[in-house]
Amino acid sequence: MSENRRNEAEKEMQQDIDEVMRKYDRESNVRIWEGKPRIVVNLILGLFALWSIYVTIFATFLEEIRLTSFMGMIVFLGFLLYPAKKGKQKVNHMPVYDVILMVVTSAAFFYFTFFANEIVNQGTRFAWYQIVIGIIGIIGLVEVTRRCVGLPILFVAGFFVLYALTYGLTNPDFFLKVRYFIRNLFYTKEGIFSTPLNVCSKYIVVFIIFGAFLERIGISAFFIELANCIAGRFAGGPAKVAVISSALCGMVSGSSVGNTVTTGSVTIPMMKKTGYSPEFAGAVEAASSTGGQIMPPIMGAAAFLMADFVGVPYANIASRAILPAILYFAGIFICVHLEAKKLNLKGISRQEIPKLGHLMKKIYLLLPLVMLVVWVSGNYMTMQKAATCAIFLSILVSLFHKENRITPHKFWDALAAGGKSTITVGAACGMAGIIAGTITMTGLANELINGIVSVAGNRLIIALVLTMLCCIVLGMGVPTTANYCIMAATTAPILIRMGVPALAAHFFVFYFGIVADITPPVALAAYAGSAIAKGKPMQTAFNASKLAIAAFIVPYMFCYNPAMLFIDTNPLQVAQIIVTSFVGVFGVAAAMEGYCFAEMSVIIRIVIAVGGLLLIHPALATDAVGLVCVAACIVYQMSIGGRLRKGRNE
Repeated sequence: MSENRRNEAEKEMQQDIDEVMRKYDRESNVRIWEGKPRIVVNLILGLFALWSIYVTIFATFLEEIRLTSFMGMIVFLGFLLYPAKKGKQKVNHMPVYDVILMVVTSAAFFYFTFFANEIVNQGTRFAWYQIVIGIIGIIGLVEVTRRCVGLPILFVAGFFVLYALTYGLTNPDFFLKVRYFIRNLFYTKEGIFSTPLNVCSKYIVVFIIFGAFLERIGISAFFIELANCIAGRFAGGPAKVAVISSALCGMVSGSSVGNTVTTGSVTIPMMKKTGYSPEFAGAVEAASSTGGQIMPPIMGAAAFLMADFVGVPYANIASRAILPAILYFAGIFICVHLEAKKLNLKGISRQEIPKLGHLMKKIYLLLPLVMLVVWVSGNYMTMQKAATCAIFLSILVSLFHKENRITPHKFWDALAAGGKSTITVGAACGMAGIIAGTITMTGLANELINGIVSVAGNRLIIALVLTMLCCIVLGMGVPTTANYCIMAATTAPILIRMGVPALAAHFFVFYFGIVADITPPVALAAYAGSAIAKGKPMQTAFNASKLAIAAFIVPYMFCYNPAMLFIDTNPLQVAQIIVTSFVGVFGVAAAMEGYCFAEMSVIIRIVIAVGGLLLIHPALATDAVGLVCVAACIVYQMSIGGRLRKGRNE
């Protein structure tokens, strides 16, 4: 009977998780296929994943063929899986209009695939029917994006398209203007088939599939158990477990909302049971899961785009992201520790913590990730080949554990899951290509850059604040990859013009595109966390923003001093930066919590916050002043805490 109750409880929990995912994650709002139709759909998804791996590694045909066929499959599968609107879906039902849209839209892209050589060689001479085909393809892509990504990115694209067709393109003949516009967006590599889609089809898709295999071998459960072993027994243990496990799981999943829901279904109830408020528990999970996308080595797949945009090796991107990522999670970790001390919360009992010896028996699960890093950073093979080899290594290591062994059924299930996850990223990258292409062909990018540079003058802080606001607004409800593509094309050049190194500028827009997931008013990850915690959504979002305070500070610091990204530094400077930055993050986190050994007064909070900010800025003079401020506040708080404990003992 107890077994039945346990199964029913797990089933109810899964239903709650699915409901939250459908509400806050458009990617989870899919048609319901059961029985033979489900088998057919999974077969198509799996074949798409296999084809993507084959093409990215072995194909030598024209690049236009690869890109157009990839997008043709994206829109085909998009209409097959995603209904026109949210809500309850009929099982095994697809309206006739969706079938027509699926066939017509994918046919538009496959037309380009089959006639790629002729189209490339025909120059600018396009027949009217080819322009109509391009319009059909673009409209179909827009509709798929609306269904699986959402409206925010379409509003952005719509604004730029409207600008291009009214003011941006100067041809007085409207039909010639439309002809030129469609030709550039659909038949060249300056629109849909530009850098974002190229990187997605060449690199990202293989890493998405690799992530699906990692999930099947039980890597998420291993990370949660590992986090329990590391931090579970300490004060506020479940919240610390959430921080560590979400950082590890998030770098693989690449979805703030998805990671919040999956790991949060385990960690949030534990945090509430320990004594954290629902709003704080949901915020911890949301902030940690969002930060998973800046955690090397995977970094939510956007790192591959950054490597292509900046023109540096992927390993270079991943290595320079280490310190900012650790500072981000250190800030959250310190906040949850101080909150636990303030509320006098305990950790997890020793009986509930997994045995380290038992966990070490499954350490082999990390081998695919470790080898992936070795293969890529050592330049032993290309990124896509390294990811493919890591997939096969995942299958191999799964054979050592019966429960998570990759059977033929699990193998195809992982391929299908990888194929499904690619749809959202592919559609978003295609839409980002439309936005970037429109900005380029109209010259709007230069106008935006010149406008903001003239407003900012020589004041970098103004350009940084304006760029931050653009990233947060455009990032609300937009996938990280698409948001980064838009920002890399529009706002990153502004910072580069202001003298910020290219790598630091791209990291800046990357970070603020990510934190949009926890920044009110459209904080999807925070709202998902509040739904699981059954707390107040807006308060959860504000708590998450407070916990992730490092993400709002560190990007400014590495723009003013790129040494934080290990640019033009020596080993002594690196050591200084690491030590002072961590002390600085502690100061800022303590100020946000208002507690360190005892409750802080307003003046102490201000002083320790200022000291923390000075320490995060990597310069010797600011470090000296900041260290004095933080140290003085800590000593003062220790004395107050000592007196309070002495009074209680008496």
